[in-house]
Amino acid sequence: MREARPGAAGGPLPNPRLTGLGTGLFCLAAMFLLGWLDQLLFGASPTVYGVLFLPVCALTALWARDGDVLTAPVVVPIAFAVGLLPVAEGGGGLLGRLMGLVTGLATQAGWLYAGTLAAGVIVLVRRVRWVRRRRRRS
Repeated sequence: MREARPGAAGGPLPNPRLTGLGTGLFCLAAMFLLGWLDQLLFGASPTVYGVLFLPVCALTALWARDGDVLTAPVVVPIAFAVGLLPVAEGGGGLLGRLMGLVTGLATQAGWLYAGTLAAGVIVLVRRVRWVRRRRRRS
């Protein structure tokens, strides 16, 4: 078991360990909530949404359990698309909303790639460390 690290206020910093399903649910819920808040507070600013996406990617990769860490880079792009639903501009109806989502994914691909890359790098570093620890124990 890990020791709790003291935070700024003297209390322990959160260090949850999420399963693969928990990682997906956390990321999806966080991005949908942030997309909705972005739409509510900033008038659906894609830049604000993209900036908020990056820390969620890092947290998703850091909070996944060691055995489930490879799910993070898979979940992150899906969560980006789900969270983009409230941010995407769309005309009336389902087809208008879908067209807005496709346009949003195309125009915000830089944020999507950056967040997925960040999660992938964090996951690779964690996975290499985990494999090395397991080899030392054997």
